[in-house]
Amino acid sequence: MKIRESKEADKLGIETVHIQAFGKNEGPEIAGLVNDLLKDETAFPLLSLVAIENDKIVGHVLYTNAVVTQSTESVSAQLLAPLGVIPEAQNQGVGSQLIYEGTKRLTKSGVDLIFVLGHPTYYPHYGFGTAGIIGFEAPYPIAKENADAWMVLELKKGIIGRVRGRIQCAKALNQPQYWRE
Repeated sequence: MKIRESKEADKLGIETVHIQAFGKNEGPEIAGLVNDLLKDETAFPLLSLVAIENDKIVGHVLYTNAVVTQSTESVSAQLLAPLGVIPEAQNQGVGSQLIYEGTKRLTKSGVDLIFVLGHPTYYPHYGFGTAGIIGFEAPYPIAKENADAWMVLELKKGIIGRVRGRIQCAKALNQPQYWRE
């Protein structure tokens, strides 16, 4: 499997990944969100990675710009959303490789924190921990029973515990329906 940055020519393959990964109900909405984010100036800088196997896109992850507001210190942050893998390639490490490669590239580029609203038993495998309890407020309130789904990964040691604030995401993602887990 090969992981690389996405290209314009990958658009249809990326849409297909998210439609298949998230199903008929949510898939088209997630694919539309990805298309919107890739054109949203407030999402930049962004990192869009695809996983390719046998000349076919089998996975995609998108990291977009995030801002920690109400903080006394400036930090570089990204938001991981979404991550999708086609059903026949799931449970084979595709998502893991996309997350590891994204984390490596973002660390190298100087990003301090990565945020995600996702499954609370999946993302901790990659070092993510609950964000709300350590002072990082999501763009929209997260229901108390889903508080563990709002997570952060510290790429630069010493940020957590020193920085707090509300996260501002790209305009395309700044819609309440995307913040219900």
